[in-house]
Amino acid sequence: MEKRLIALLRLAIKYNATDIHFNVNYQEVKIEMRIDGYFRRVKELFDDFKLIRYLQYLANLDVGNILSPQTGQFEMIVDGMLLSLRFAVINKLNSTNGVLRILNSKINLKPEYLSRIKKQNEYFKYIMNLDNGLILFSGPTGSGKTTTLYTLLKSIRNRKIYTIEDPIEVYHDEFVQLSVNKDMMFDYSDGIKQILRHDPDVIMIGEIRDTKAAKAAVEAANTGHLVVSTIHAPRASACLSRMIELGVSKSNLLENLVCLVNQKLISESQKKYVLYEIMDRNEIDYYNEHLKHSANYYSIDKQLKDIGK
Repeated sequence: MEKRLIALLRLAIKYNATDIHFNVNYQEVKIEMRIDGYFRRVKELFDDFKLIRYLQYLANLDVGNILSPQTGQFEMIVDGMLLSLRFAVINKLNSTNGVLRILNSKINLKPEYLSRIKKQNEYFKYIMNLDNGLILFSGPTGSGKTTTLYTLLKSIRNRKIYTIEDPIEVYHDEFVQLSVNKDMMFDYSDGIKQILRHDPDVIMIGEIRDTKAAKAAVEAANTGHLVVSTIHAPRASACLSRMIELGVSKSNLLENLVCLVNQKLISESQKKYVLYEIMDRNEIDYYNEHLKHSANYYSIDKQLKDIGK
């Protein structure tokens, strides 16, 4: 199984896949890779149904527990490259589903090349040098949110940067990084409380998933820190309603929000780039008052229309 897994990882690295999906129904197997946000089917071998059990072993999961979803992390060397991998598995009545996430080991993108629109890159530079406030990024899985966040964080100079993630996706020597540990009852909210005791300048929260994390993020911004995070939302404006759904006070949220960002990964002529839609403070206030976008709001749909997509 080790040789087969390494072969799949080689293929994933070659095509810059972010995840490998496994679906086993009895002994019938379907393997897909997420490449540029789309699924690509992989030709299966006769004994690939054994891969999920092997991955559970590597990730130190309880193979006897078929009732509860489980997640684990491990490392593997492929062609001299150390990969950090996360495996999540869910058992259903007649099938088992597993997802192997290939975590980023390094990001070398420069902030001035994040967007094809120069003004957006200049705006990113401006907000990452603010003293306090909350910045939220959203976008579909595989759209590059982690790449965007770490590219922007790496551009910051002479400030103390702390991260709390589940798990840590990019290791950086100059950041203090904490990992969520559910077994130890250490969640995002607990991590933020610990970080605040260390006099941080910038806090990165891997993902806001629940009420505790949402409220803690707003409180951290309210106490004079710059907080950046991701949240599940289909567009920039939906980040606002999603935070309110999670129980955050609307007035506190609006008081601390710097901007809302949504992004989408686009492939064109074998090249990849990201489209960003950004709601700055003026756009947020306008949207909140009129419940619609102003003429200046440059949505992803409009950008796609402009480039003929």
